[in-house]
Amino acid sequence: MKLALGTVQFGQDYGIANSTGQTSRSEVKKILELARLKGIKTLDTAIAYGESESVLGQIGVQDFSIITKLPELPKDCNNIEKWMERQLNESLHRLGVPSIYGLLLHCPQQLLEPGNENLWTALLKFKEQGLVKKIGYSLYGPNELEQLWPHFKPDIIQAPYNIFDRRMVTSGWFKGLTDEGVEIHGRSIFLQGLLLFKNKNRPQQFDKWSDHWQLWDRWLEQNRITPLQAALVFSLDNNLIDKVIVGVDSCHQLTEIIQATDTLIDNFPEELSITDEQLINPSNWEHL
Repeated sequence: MKLALGTVQFGQDYGIANSTGQTSRSEVKKILELARLKGIKTLDTAIAYGESESVLGQIGVQDFSIITKLPELPKDCNNIEKWMERQLNESLHRLGVPSIYGLLLHCPQQLLEPGNENLWTALLKFKEQGLVKKIGYSLYGPNELEQLWPHFKPDIIQAPYNIFDRRMVTSGWFKGLTDEGVEIHGRSIFLQGLLLFKNKNRPQQFDKWSDHWQLWDRWLEQNRITPLQAALVFSLDNNLIDKVIVGVDSCHQLTEIIQATDTLIDNFPEELSITDEQLINPSNWEHL
C-alpha cells in the first residue's frame, strides 16, 4: 500500500477546502479502522499539528508506522539536544508508543544556522538508541535540498509533489535521492485541497491563474475524470515515490480516495506543470 495517512485534520482546522473544521474523535477512530482494513500502515503527524498526536495516542496506534516532525527550534534554546530529547519523549508519551518509524525536522533550514548542527547530532543519537528507525526532513522544494544534502544525508524526505508542482522531478532530485536509497514521501498532492475545487467554487484569490485553471478543467472534462482521481493517480504513478500522503477529515473521504486509486489515466499533460511559487507554495497564499 503506497498511501500514507496524513493526520493534521485530526488535531486542528486545516486546509483551504476543509468546511467541517477539526475531525471529531469518533470520526478519527472510524478513519483509522478503515485504514487498517485497507492496508494503510503509515501515519504522518507532527508536534505542530495541534492535538493530533494526543488524539492518535488516545485511540491507539501501536500497530502503525508513525512519522512525526519536530517543530522550529526556539531562538532562546540553550541546549539543543536536551530540547530535542524532551520534544521526542513528549511525542512518544502522547502517541503511546515506545518508538516511531520516522522523525523529521519541520524547519530543516535551521540546520544551516551556526551552532545548530546539534539538531542532526541528536537525530542520529535517537536512531542509535532505537527510539526512531529513520530520520530526515520535510521540504518546500528542491532549493532547500541543494543546501542541505551536502551536509545532512536523510533516510526520509517529505516534499510537495502534485500535478501542478513537479519541481522535485524536473530538478532531478527525486531520481538522485532514490539512487542514494532515500525514502521519498510525496505530500501536498491535492495542493491543500485547492486542486479539488470545482471551477465555480474556487476561491477568487486564485483567479490570477485563470488560464491555467481553464486548462486543468478542460482536460478533466475531456477525459471524464474527477480532480480527485487525476491528482491522486498522478502521484501514485510516480515509481520514485515510496509513500503518497493523503489527509482526510472523514471516513467518506478516505473511501473515495481508496476507490479512486483504481483509475487508469494514460498521460498527464506537461503544460499542467507550473513553477509559480505564489500558487504552488501554500505558505504564500496569505499574500494573494
